[in-house]
Amino acid sequence: MSRNRTMRILVLWSAFLLVHVIVAVTGWLYPSQPMGDVVLVYEPWSSAALSGGPIVGITETWVYPQLALVPMLLAKILSLPVIAVMGVSEAYLIAWAVLVTVLDAVAFAVLIGRSPSQPRRTAGWFWTAALLLLGPIAIYRIDAITVPVAVIAGLWLTRRPATAAALLTIGAWIKIWPGALLLAAVVAARSRMRILLTGVAVTAGVIALLFLLGADTEILGFLTQQTGRGLQIEAVAATPFLWLAVLGSARIEYSFEILTFQIEAQGADVVGAVLTPLMAVLVVVITVVGAVKAMRGASFPRLFPPLALSLVTALIVLNKVGSPQFQTWLIAPAILWLVLDRARAAIPAVIVLALCALTCLVYPLNYDALLRAETLPVVILSLRNVLLVVALVVGIRAVVRVPAHRPSTNRE
Repeated sequence: MSRNRTMRILVLWSAFLLVHVIVAVTGWLYPSQPMGDVVLVYEPWSSAALSGGPIVGITETWVYPQLALVPMLLAKILSLPVIAVMGVSEAYLIAWAVLVTVLDAVAFAVLIGRSPSQPRRTAGWFWTAALLLLGPIAIYRIDAITVPVAVIAGLWLTRRPATAAALLTIGAWIKIWPGALLLAAVVAARSRMRILLTGVAVTAGVIALLFLLGADTEILGFLTQQTGRGLQIEAVAATPFLWLAVLGSARIEYSFEILTFQIEAQGADVVGAVLTPLMAVLVVVITVVGAVKAMRGASFPRLFPPLALSLVTALIVLNKVGSPQFQTWLIAPAILWLVLDRARAAIPAVIVLALCALTCLVYPLNYDALLRAETLPVVILSLRNVLLVVALVVGIRAVVRVPAHRPSTNRE
């Protein structure tokens, strides 16, 4: 390896790790307590489970898939020596930031390797920029655990399909969205049956383990819990109602049951009720289009990245929840698109970076003003939501334009 190449890799690694430090620190500096979920929700859940109290997802219904508790427990265990040595009350926050950084570093090592190609270096810089632009929400949410898992799995799909499928299935049992990448892989990869069977086997293993631990009706609680949600203020479909709130014709109210701000306005409940069925229909349509392309001989590097991005974006655009951490879901598909088909990934990557920046401007930087329905944050959020729709259109258009009747190849 040449000295210049070694220096480029060192600079890239240094930037990636420095950005993690910066983003972690801004969690303390930015308004609206962007690391609040970690200390106010994750730590109490993990403390209760370790102290013999209720175990979310096992003894009581939970909003997350059950494996989400594993990193929360791990962070709690990691925080114990921090408390013993430093005696700081923020030990859990520090442990969480370290855990996410270590997982990201492992995935970054898989991405970069010892002698990365130009597409992989570009993807590395993209990931670094996305973290910096999105800010502390990129670290201080459970979604941050699933991003490196999805990146590693996506990079291994052609060479280690069973391992990749297992990782994506585990990721989906932490936060549902990696399941979209698994679905895209089943459609686009030549080893689709191995991927599908592995996913089914891992899911069966998780369910069996949950039964052994005492869960029964709680196993699918993360799905049933979503049905009671109203239309969250940051959801794409809530945009018109936010403008009504600016004009005084709608209200923003806090739900203590699901710990989020929702829209209270005539028609909001109806819109929220139809979003999930529409999401299911759109996911099926995108999947069918991708399957037709695959059956006609579309190559994996051309089909998988836009299909993955389209499916993930569909989960965001037609979601009645619009949490800012949802933008982290887009990072992995964009990274994989840059690696597999860099020539066509530029526009989607730029869109994802813009989404990260706009999201940070809304939360946490202007969130208090948004809750007051002030015009500026509503404008910013509206731009973000419009851009999400654009990302969906760009992804679907790319899937439709994937050439067929060509030899399938699994080269990067």
